[in-house]
Amino acid sequence: MTTTADLERAVTAAGIAAPVRWDEVTGSTNAAALDLARSGAPEFALVAAGHQTQGQGRLGRTWSDRPGQALMFSVVLRPTLAPETAGLLSLLAGAAMAEAASEASGRSIRCKWPNDLLIDDGGKVAGILLESVVQDRALAHVVMGLGVNLAPPADIEGAAGLGPDIDPMALLTGFLRRFHAGYHPSEPGFGAEVVRRWTAVSATLGREVEAARADGSRERGRAAALDERGGLVIETAGGPVTVVFGEIAHLH
Repeated sequence: MTTTADLERAVTAAGIAAPVRWDEVTGSTNAAALDLARSGAPEFALVAAGHQTQGQGRLGRTWSDRPGQALMFSVVLRPTLAPETAGLLSLLAGAAMAEAASEASGRSIRCKWPNDLLIDDGGKVAGILLESVVQDRALAHVVMGLGVNLAPPADIEGAAGLGPDIDPMALLTGFLRRFHAGYHPSEPGFGAEVVRRWTAVSATLGREVEAARADGSRERGRAAALDERGGLVIETAGGPVTVVFGEIAHLH
């Protein structure tokens, strides 16, 4: 059974000094982390849980887990980034978790734009949810939540698991080390480095995709590249278009 001491060891091993909180059961680690952020918690304060009863996904979806068979945690960040580039944090988290999960499992874990991780380029094994608070046109804080299935929840189409024998604290430590090492949001080369790392573990680039924008419009074509903000550049029949916020389907 995971304990607060386990989280403290994982954070310390990653070279981070920040408070941690463990809940056996919680509504949502993101909601708990947002409360901590509002109360002034420092950067990299971490909340983790064994089971979520109100887990959240992007675009109002829910995140379901198999109790005791998922790594679920949220981290408070206070980056010096323009709000329109906050998506770079999700991409960095995706790359760091793909690297850590591939090492832990011996499987190929790759990133589907903008916030999913696929195992062996198939089932969804993990997802990322960023929630940002903007004040005076600047990021006051960001909560970055990740959920990784060790065993997939029942009756969730397309869900996959990393493996029930994976040590969740070793996976968390591997993720934190990689994310922390690449987290330099105030440096001018941050965006380019995030794009480089994400591209190396992408399951999306080079594929035919259909993108659904937030306004309901759709674009179809070949996923060609990411721009410096983390937007997906799609080569369509009418020329290149960039999707900054939305979701995509891999067509083939």
